[in-house]
Amino acid sequence: MSRIKIVILLLLLCLPVILMADVVVDINSADHSTIAKHVKGVGDKKALEIVRYREKNGLFSSVDELVKVKGIGRKTVEANRKILTATQQ
Repeated sequence: MSRIKIVILLLLLCLPVILMADVVVDINSADHSTIAKHVKGVGDKKALEIVRYREKNGLFSSVDELVKVKGIGRKTVEANRKILTATQQ
């Protein structure tokens, strides 16, 4: 088998892993629809509250500060900790 075919085969075998990789949601830059789509336990209403809180109070210094948003508790933060980040721009 030629090297090109081997490389293509390996890429195809890796594709499911790549597609299943977790999305990272930056709570300091994501819009409400991105937050609602990817953060478990957060729908449109809570996602809008996160964006409003950020606009009113400034950037989150850490993911843990999400609990300051009405309707977001520690369980929600912990359930999503692996995909959340709070990048300072």
